[in-house]
Amino acid sequence: MKQPFTLAACAEMIWRDKPMEWRCGHLTELGFGVGLWNWPDHDLDALERSGATFTIMNGYLEGRLADDEGADTLLRSARETAAVGKRLGVHRLNLHGTGLGDGGIPIAQTDVVTGAMWLKARDTLNRICDLAEEEGVVFTLENLNLLDHPGCPFGTTEDVLALVSAVDRPQLRINLDLYHTQIGEGDLIRWCEKCLPWIGEVQVADNPGRCEPGTGEINYAGVAKALNDMGYRGPVGLEAFAAGDPEKALHAFRSAFTV
Repeated sequence: MKQPFTLAACAEMIWRDKPMEWRCGHLTELGFGVGLWNWPDHDLDALERSGATFTIMNGYLEGRLADDEGADTLLRSARETAAVGKRLGVHRLNLHGTGLGDGGIPIAQTDVVTGAMWLKARDTLNRICDLAEEEGVVFTLENLNLLDHPGCPFGTTEDVLALVSAVDRPQLRINLDLYHTQIGEGDLIRWCEKCLPWIGEVQVADNPGRCEPGTGEINYAGVAKALNDMGYRGPVGLEAFAAGDPEKALHAFRSAFTV
């Protein structure tokens, strides 16, 4: 048995009664990288003191892909966040089709995505890549399920793959969230194969419940074997709540992705 992937876990979602610095440090002690959400929620000095390897965090605070005002806001926000990301040594800065509010609900919901919006989104992502090249960082675009995130443009796995492959620049990768893919499309292994050339990170949680592997319907051991067989050697992040004891949840995650 071997561990071909770099494993990380979202610090916001486990040990939720503990200070963030403690969570980051303990994940590091257990051999995991650390994922974050929005950086203004945290004491950056404390995050630096934790000694953690930060694998991913939200790469913007506001903005949208598909209109002029939203794109300009997104670029300003992404530039500010890139500076924080470099300070913390974050490997990937994550984007969505539009800013998300409370409970992950899109701030600006979109019922119909037009051809003009697709072209604008592609243009905005190229501008993001220009920024990333200038700053020496990498952004990812994450798929979201539309049951939990209604009205999110470019949210499906298919849409994210279409945009990232159309831009096709190394500064923009896919954050392939298999929890969202399972709810939205299913067929996880074939989506991994389709997205493989552009994957920057794979994120996982079981469904239903958004807890660790083994608590729901997804055969993550099978997914891990398929990812290994197709040559994926990148990061896998647990973006999940613990169904019970967090350390047992992390053990279940590590076991599922040991092949």
